[in-house]
Formats: sequence, C-alpha cells, structure tokens
Amino acid sequence: MENRHLKTVEKNPSPNTPIPDEELMLAFQKGDVHAFNELLKRHQGGIYNFLVRFLGNSENAEEAFQEVFVRVIKASESYSPQAKFSTWVYTIARNYCIDLSRKGKFRKVLSLDDKTGDKDSARVEDRLMDEKADPQSYVLAKNMNFYLEKFLNVLNADQKEVFLLRERQGLPFEEIAQIVGTSVNTVKSRMRYALLFLQDEFKKIGITKPK
Repeated sequence: MENRHLKTVEKNPSPNTPIPDEELMLAFQKGDVHAFNELLKRHQGGIYNFLVRFLGNSENAEEAFQEVFVRVIKASESYSPQAKFSTWVYTIARNYCIDLSRKGKFRKVLSLDDKTGDKDSARVEDRLMDEKADPQSYVLAKNMNFYLEKFLNVLNADQKEVFLLRERQGLPFEEIAQIVGTSVNTVKSRMRYALLFLQDEFKKIGITKPK
C-alpha cells in the first residue's frame, strides 16, 4: 500500500510546475480566457521586442503588437499542439512584419529613445567588440546599441530576421528554421553571414572583435 501511494505522489505534477504553452492554447480554444491571458503575459515582452527591432520603433511596434495578437485570437481554432506555441506565434508576428514591409507602411528607423527592455543584448556586443581596445573604441562601445541598430537597418532582410530571433529572442536554430520556413543549415548560414557583416561594419568604425 505504501509503495502504491508513493508512486501516485511521484506522478502528480508539482503545484509550482507551469502549465505548458500548448496546453494553455488548447484551453483557450475551449473558451478559457484566463489561459490566453497567461500566454499573453509570458510572450508579450518577447514579441514586442521582436516587433520593435524588425519594424523600427516602439510606436510602430505597439500598433503591430495589437494586430499580431488579434491574428493569434482569430487563428486560435486552427492551432494544433503538434506545433510549439512559441514557433506558431512568432511565425504570425514575422509574417505580419513581412506584410507591412512589402506595403512600405513603416519606416525602419530606430530611435535612441526606444526602450525595449532587452536584457540579453550584451551577448551580441561581447561577440562584436573589444572593451579592452583603445580609449576611442571604448567610447564608441558606449554607443554600441546605436551602431548595432544602424547596421541592422541595412542588413539583408533574411539575415536580419534570423539574427533577431536568435540573439534578441534566444530561440534555437531548429525553431527559427520552422518560423522562417527553411532548413537549419540555411538558418545557421544566414546567422554566420549576419555576424560577419556586423563585425566588418564595427571594424570600420574602430570597434574590433576580441582576439
């Protein structure tokens, strides 16, 4: 009896274990609004940051953010748990950005005043510049984000979206490949060329990659 009881307890999930996104989406399909609110809470920051980087500024991103989640709601009935929720929602966001870009609705210029709440941008800077370089380079490094956004605005569109999904949103290459509809090798290649392009641009202004 004691052994059976122990096994039952082990099978019960911990009350602190978060409900997977996919289960929340299925619950929303059945009318659970609280499930959708939880999904929104989990992903609104990442989606918003992606939109800011892709479209150019926070004002454009706020408008697009509303439309993306309207599309998420409209498409919710067609969602299948075979697809990871984050892959599905970023695909919707990416496709909407592409639609806007084709229409030329938003001008892709990022303001220095935009606050995106991006906590992991240091990963990019560490890979592209050397803080131990000469004093002039160190001063330039203080404006790293400004230069990075400037260079991203002229980066090849395919490479840019891979760079943003990888470096800004922290998505694995396999998931990015599903979002953009290509192979993992192609995604890795685009990421490599994006980094090479950015490194070259930073080198031109005196910021070099650490040896």
